Parts: sequence; C-alpha cells; structure tokens
Amino acid sequence: MSSVRILMVTLSSSLPRNHGLSLCSPQSSSIGFRSFRRSYVAASSSAFANENREFVIVGGGNAAGYAARTFVEHDMANGRLCIVSKEAYAPYERPALTKGYLFPLDKKPARLPGFHTCVGSGGERQTPDWYKEKGIEMFYEDPVTGIDIEKQTLTTNSGKQLKYGSLIIATGCTASRFPDKIGGNLSGVHYVRDVADADSLISSLEKARKVVVVGGGYIGMEIVAAAVGWKLDTTIIFPEKHLLPRLFTPSLSKRYEELYQENGVKFLKGASIKNLEAGSGGHIAAVKLEDGSAIEADTVIIGIGAKPAVGPFEMLGLNTNVGGIQVDGQFRTSAPGIFAIGDVAAFPLKMYDRVARVEHVDHARRSAQHCIKALLSAQTHTYDYLPYFYSRVFEYEGSPRKVWWQFFGDNVGETIEIGNFDPKIATFWVDSGKLKGVLLESGSTEEFELLPKLARSQPSVDKAKLQNASSVGEALNIARTSLQV
Repeated sequence: MSSVRILMVTLSSSLPRNHGLSLCSPQSSSIGFRSFRRSYVAASSSAFANENREFVIVGGGNAAGYAARTFVEHDMANGRLCIVSKEAYAPYERPALTKGYLFPLDKKPARLPGFHTCVGSGGERQTPDWYKEKGIEMFYEDPVTGIDIEKQTLTTNSGKQLKYGSLIIATGCTASRFPDKIGGNLSGVHYVRDVADADSLISSLEKARKVVVVGGGYIGMEIVAAAVGWKLDTTIIFPEKHLLPRLFTPSLSKRYEELYQENGVKFLKGASIKNLEAGSGGHIAAVKLEDGSAIEADTVIIGIGAKPAVGPFEMLGLNTNVGGIQVDGQFRTSAPGIFAIGDVAAFPLKMYDRVARVEHVDHARRSAQHCIKALLSAQTHTYDYLPYFYSRVFEYEGSPRKVWWQFFGDNVGETIEIGNFDPKIATFWVDSGKLKGVLLESGSTEEFELLPKLARSQPSVDKAKLQNASSVGEALNIARTSLQV
C-alpha cells in the first residue's frame, strides 16, 4: 500500500520539504481569465427546476454557507440565488464533525442546528428557515452530475435541469479511501466528511471495544482524541516518524504524542498497512500490517487526507500541481461567469507568490466572501490569504487537559521552540532572519491575536534573543517588539 498522506494543504510532490506546509511552487497557468460576469439568459419557466437562476451555488459546506450570507449582505439573494447540494442539511460548520460532534453522548456533543453556518465565526445561525426567509432556493441530496457551459445549465443526479447566470462551485473535497480490495469498504470501517458519516461512526463507537485510527495528521489526531472520551482501547497507525509531519517538528510532535499516551492511546509509527481483515460476519476484525502483524479492531477510522471534489467540472481546467480547479485572484475559472471557492479551488497565494489549494474552514469562509464581493461589487483586489490552521481536542467535560493550538504563516527555515507544554509551548520558524511562521499551544486571547500580525509582517528577529527566552510570554514579547522596528 502506498504511504498514507495526510493533506491539509496540497503540495507538489516535486517540492523540496523546505518549501513548507501551506504553499506550492509557482505554477504558470495556461488558463486565460476572461470577463468574470456572464449575462443571465432568460428561459421558459417550465424548462428548468429552479426558479432562482441568476446565481447558483453548487455545494453545501462552509464555503456555500458563507457565500450565501455575502449574497444576502449585498441584497442579491432573494429570488435570485439557488443552492444545490448533495448534503441532506443546510450548510454547516464541517470542523465540528471531528470535534464536538464525536463527544460521548453524556458529554454534551454538538448537534444540528447548533453548528449551521455562520456560527463558527460569530455570525447568524443559518438554519433551513433562514434560507427560506431570505428567498434562497435550496435543492438537497441531489448532487450536480453534468454541466453545459454554452447553455449555462446543470444536470443533477435526479435528472433535474438547472439554469444559471453566474455559477459558484463550492464542492469541497471527498475523503481519500482505502481500495475495496484491501477492505476499505468493510462494515465498521469509517470515513468522516459529512453528518451521515459522523452518525455512522457514533453508532459504531457506542458498541466498540477496540478502535484503530489510520492516519497521523490533522483529522486522525482529532478523531483519536474523541475516541479517548469514549474510554475505548485506541490505537493510531501512520507511516511517518511522528504526528503531523507537515507542520509539527519532531520535538513538538513528541509533546503531543506523550499527551495522547497519557490518555491511553497506543502508537504504531512508521507502519504500513497491508489490508483490513473481516471476521466471519464480514465486519472489520483486524488491521494487518506489512510486517505480518495484526491489530485487533472492531471499529476503524481512515483519516488519510482528501481529494478535491471536481466532479463534472474538470473541463474548467485543473491545476496539475496541487489539484483542484484553477482560478485567479478573484476566484474566476477559465469559463466566463463560473467561479470556484474553498477546498476545490487552486488559487494564487499572493504573499508567497505560489499556487495553493487550502483545505481549511478559514479559507472556505474568506474565499467565499472575497469571491462574492468581487462578483457583486467593484472590488478588484487580489485575494491575499494568510495560511492559518488550528485544532481543538480533548474539550469534552471531564477532560484533564484541553488542547488548542493555532498556526499562522509558512513553516520554512530554522525552528525555535520555547516552553515545556505545561501549559504552553510555541514554535517559531525563522528564515534568513525573518519570522515566517508561528505556532502556539494554549495561548491567551491576546497572544493568539498577535500571531497573524507576526506572520503577515514577517519581521526581522534576533534569533539569539528568541532562543534564550525563558518563557513563551517572553518569546512573544520579543517577537512583538520586532514589529515596531
């Protein structure tokens, strides 16, 4: 089996490691970006399933929800906007599915409608009734399977024909899966991308004794922490040498691995999986490794990354370096009047002069807002995104230690680690004397607010002073002072 890859931001396999977590090498695109607004063509009302045809959003995740809000803010939604989605629910904050949604049933787990967009950023909770009140037409559980660019029409799985004037593709990603031939579709094997997936996993956790999580990245770490809350025998398996290698340094990973081990989690690092074995009833029974050993399991969760859900939109032009649909700084695709936002978009990362595809809720929100503002107003400036990642785990009631880290910037250059994880630790990335990125665990509100200022400004810092800081607070003050020089 090929090595498991945990993907938060897709990187070209040809890039050297020192190009960092979030960014991809420059990619010249053959796509010419033409006029972004396409005229709406009227058609007989009986010919198409949607009444709202001026703007159509394909997708039902974070990006779709924040795009809808931006249309409403510009008074351009009522009677004009239609959303078509494979989801059974109105857009919701997807990160909850591997965090609060998986809490044990006696520890106040998150449930809809509690985490519909846009509550994750402090906005209004956009329930199904909200969309009705705003005059937004919704099509649920009916993914788009075809597009006719010339006729400006979409075909859905049920056979509906939808008309659009401007089209916003917000289809996100699909979970990378194990092949069926090695047991990837066995009963008791789970992937988490939507509410139905999470519900299925919870049903298994209620009966589970031995849980195996495959993948030592972002999602794997969150799901393992949730399984600990269920007081289950839990093992995490991944092929790399340490947790989250695309971001964490070996020493930082060691701190987190020790915390997980204190909570009873067993680690199998540097391990390759041969196949998943079924028991006599066809349910998962064990994870078999390439070395011939086997780990007993009645529930297995696969968290090995995701793939952009390009679907029928491949003809718009894909970025072969990072995957996804190639767009410009306004999220325009190669076809007039068609845009792509969120996880599925390969966009120019202005501050690092590279092309990236970012799989994170923060980018989903911001790209949606930027795209719709550009579509509806005179906004012409290029999207200028600062890479940001975070995780919050062990936050259920009764947990002895809650974990919350944030990272901003680019993880390139030399690393300087300050603190002992009791309770704080910070890692600074310094390249050619400039502060490029910073990660902070268990910071205060004021400390977390400093991080994006540092990462965007990339100030020159005194490495010796930073290395000799006696605490995280002192190190952050040194970095803060560098902003004023």
